[in-house]
Amino acid sequence: MEGVDVQGIVREAIQEYAKQEQTKSEPAYKAELVDERKRREQLERRLNELVEENKRSRRVAEEAERSSAVRAELQRLGVVKVDLAFRAVQDGIVRTEDGRLVARGESGEVSVKEYLGAFVAENPEFLPARIAGGSGTTAGSKVPAGRETVDLERIRPGMSAEEMQRVREEIVRVTAQTLR
Repeated sequence: MEGVDVQGIVREAIQEYAKQEQTKSEPAYKAELVDERKRREQLERRLNELVEENKRSRRVAEEAERSSAVRAELQRLGVVKVDLAFRAVQDGIVRTEDGRLVARGESGEVSVKEYLGAFVAENPEFLPARIAGGSGTTAGSKVPAGRETVDLERIRPGMSAEEMQRVREEIVRVTAQTLR
């Protein structure tokens, strides 16, 4: 037994045992690594989808805010057909990198208020008519000063003679005006 290296044999036996254990557990580690890689890739995909969704939401919100600001300014300027005017000017108004709304035209960048003011001045057809009516319109029913109009809801049985007389006079007035 003198020539036998007991420590070497024990060391080899331990190394062989460790190698066998490693080969037994290696497939489990590999499978676990593959599962972890799949989970990580799935989480990365989901994160990228959320980032894109966030970007889309921000673009939609910025567009809604831009649209709202332009429409509010058009209303402030007295434009009657706000939607039509908005469609006409929307392409000229953009957001700068610092977040301001500006209009880009032939003269360069100008504020939205100036741009819309100039647009409305150049296109008065978006403003309310200065003279109500036109050819073919009849004058509105004018009530003589001091006279009160008759409300149909107030006509009922048992009215006082005074109220009944006022209703009759109003009917005569409206009929005469219609027959003219």
